[in-house]
Formats: sequence, C-alpha cells, structure tokens
Amino acid sequence: MDKREIERLEQELNSFDADDRKHALDSLQYSVRQKEREPQNVNLHFHSFNSYNAENWSPSRIAWESKKRALYATGIIDFDVLAGLEEFYAACELLGLRSCVGIETRAYLNEYADKEIDSPGEPGVSYIAGTGFCRVPEKGSPEAVTLRKYSQKAEERNLALISRINAHVPDIALTYGEVKPLTPSGNATERHIVAAYIDKIYKVINGNRDVVDYLASLLGSDPELTATLIGERHRLEDVVRSRFVKKGGFAYVQPTSQTFPPVEEFFAFVKACGAIPMESWLDGTSEGEKDGKALLELSRSKGAAALNLIPDRNWNIADSEVKALKTRNLRSIIEVAVSMDMPIHIGTEMNKKGLPFADDLQGTDLNPYKEIFLDGARICVGHTVLGRFADFTYVGEKAESEYPGLKERNSFFASVGALPPVNTAIADSLRDAGSERAFSLICDSEKKGKWIN
Repeated sequence: MDKREIERLEQELNSFDADDRKHALDSLQYSVRQKEREPQNVNLHFHSFNSYNAENWSPSRIAWESKKRALYATGIIDFDVLAGLEEFYAACELLGLRSCVGIETRAYLNEYADKEIDSPGEPGVSYIAGTGFCRVPEKGSPEAVTLRKYSQKAEERNLALISRINAHVPDIALTYGEVKPLTPSGNATERHIVAAYIDKIYKVINGNRDVVDYLASLLGSDPELTATLIGERHRLEDVVRSRFVKKGGFAYVQPTSQTFPPVEEFFAFVKACGAIPMESWLDGTSEGEKDGKALLELSRSKGAAALNLIPDRNWNIADSEVKALKTRNLRSIIEVAVSMDMPIHIGTEMNKKGLPFADDLQGTDLNPYKEIFLDGARICVGHTVLGRFADFTYVGEKAESEYPGLKERNSFFASVGALPPVNTAIADSLRDAGSERAFSLICDSEKKGKWIN
C-alpha cells in the first residue's frame, strides 16, 4: 500500500461514519511495520472526538496511531461519555494493543470548598476520572442512569454558557444545534463551543480584514497581533476561550457545590461499573495540592484507588525556576502514591495542538519514574483484561478477597497486564471460554508469562 493510500485511509479513520472507520482500519491493519524492540512509552489519557481531540481523531485513529508509534499501552478517556469504548477495544484487538478506556469529569470536593485544587481559580472543583471500564452500562441500569445524568448536566451547562455568550455577542449568536454536530456522539465541550463561535464569525463577517477588525475589537487586542492569531487556529481558540468562558471572561460563572456532582458520588459510580476510580493531580502549586498526602488520603477515603497524572505539565517548561518547582512537586506526589500502593495512570490529552503524542519515559526528567509508570499501565491493562473476560476487577469483591494486600494485588494485575497484547484470536478464545474458564486461562498464562491455549 503506497503512502498516499495510507494517508487517505487515515483521514477516513476520522469519519463520523462508523462503517467508514471500520473499513479504513481493516484496510490499514497490515501496513504497519513492527518495531524490533519492546516499546517503552504509554499514553492512557487520549481524548477522542467523542469529547474533544485537537486533531479530530476517532478511537480507531488513536488505536492506529498508537500501533504505528509502538506504544506499550494506550487508552482513551472522554468527558462524561463512554461512546468510544466498544470501537476502541475492537480496534485494539485487531491491531494487538494493550488498552484501557476511561471517563473524566469535574466534581466537587466539599472538604476543599475554600481551596483551589486542580481547576485554576475554582475552589472545591476537582478534575477526576475512572479507568478500565470494561463495557458500557446496561440500558436501564442505575449506572446507565447516572451516566446519562452526567451527560445531561453537561448539556445543561453548555446551554447556559451559550445563552450567556449570546447575550454579549448577539451578532454571532449560536444555537446548540450548530455545536452538537462537531462531535459524533453529540457530547459537545467548552472547546467545541468556542470553535463554533469562531466558525460563526467567518460566516457572518465578510472579508478577512473585517474578520481581523471584528476579532480585535471583541478580544480587546492589537489588530496586527490578531491577524497573526487567525493564521494559527489553535492559538486563536485559546485566546477566544479565555476571553469568553474562562475565569475573568465575560460569560464565566463561578461554579458552586451544585454545579458538579460530589467526588464521592462519581467514585461510587465508577466502582459500580467495575472500573478504577482515580484522583487527578495537576502540579502541586495550588493550596489544595500543596499537601499531596492529605489530598490522596481524603480521596482514598472517598473511593479513589489510583492516581491520574499528566507528567508533561510538570517538566516540559521553559522557565527553569518554575520547572524546578514542578519537577520537585511531581517527585513528591509520586513518592506519596507509591507509599500508598496507588497505581499511577499517565498520559497526554491531545485536546490542544502541540502536546506530545506520549510522554518520553526515556527522557532525563521522567526516566526515574519509568518503571512506576509502566507498572501503573500494566495494572490498568491487567484489570481491563480480567474485567472484560473474567469479571474479576481491581476494585471488585473477588480481587479484594483473593488479594487483600495492595502490593500483592498490584503485582498480580501488573503481571496480567504485562502479557502480550490481547489480539482478536485471544479475545475470541477468552469470550468463548466464559468468565470462570477465562479466569483460569488468564491466571495460567500469567504464571507462564505468555498466553496459553
């Protein structure tokens, strides 16, 4: 297959038509060259186009790119939906990838109502997540009802935000119907809303110079600087987002305890789905994150079982003093998590241009934590394999009974996650075996360090 055809099929992987994506991946699967050595980098935190991906990548495209770049493990996490779960697992089986699927949301931590945590300028608001969802909740189940409630609340927040923005810019007023088509699952985010307003400016304002003047007036910026922003869409979106919807923006409203679900409610939902609840941590500079141990202990008491990090934010920094501070903070929170036997889940989000595809665990800043991060990935992957095929999950009663000590539990799940990736043949064999037999097969394979029949 020539390069041009590969590129065409890669673009087809971003189609909003699921059949188009499946056809493209089926055609591409044999064209990737295998790496000779075992890959060493992971990214378990890709956002797909079911929430917001800066490249508009689908779950299948993310799986494909992960295979091309030989990631050790890959995972998607979308805001408030599990819309990409089945597609992603199917793609990873086809390509032979270690994988997991998660969900992210914002929640409210009442004990920190007076402290900023990891949402700048918003005391009590916490970005939290769950990983290792094995299936979409069954229709009509309590978990499905809760998941739908989170999506509905997000939509209500979006509608209110659009209403506030429209009041300030009536000449480019939007309807929600102009925003929802930007994502195939209809799960629009704040970034989709900003993109839609910029698109509307181009529709309403005639002429490039007029667009520059309009935006300069709207943003309160120099016209020549604004002209350079127009040539860099991702930078323009960041500036418009700051002016419109972030703290200090004209449509911003300070969240309260009623804006987002309580942290403990979300963690309970994640656990009820058989997934792993995760606390998230930004960089240790906020009042709420200064004492990382206290935050993780409180989170654990509410149900958190792992820690979600985005390491790139803590070392890839031009200012040497800021970098020194944040790398110290990173080391500190890692040490706390390790002392608490909490697996660490890492990745880069790809929700804005310029982010690395995956953290470089061979680099000077992250190499000291390489094995810790790989172990965290193995635990998440091992949980996913055991949960999908054997109903044996990291936070489930069976695992807590069989492995009451976290060190032993972590070791077992990491060993399963270290097995060769589950491909279609292995997955079909495990599905055909049924959960009890599949558990025995997985345990026997874990002992041998390779898949056995």
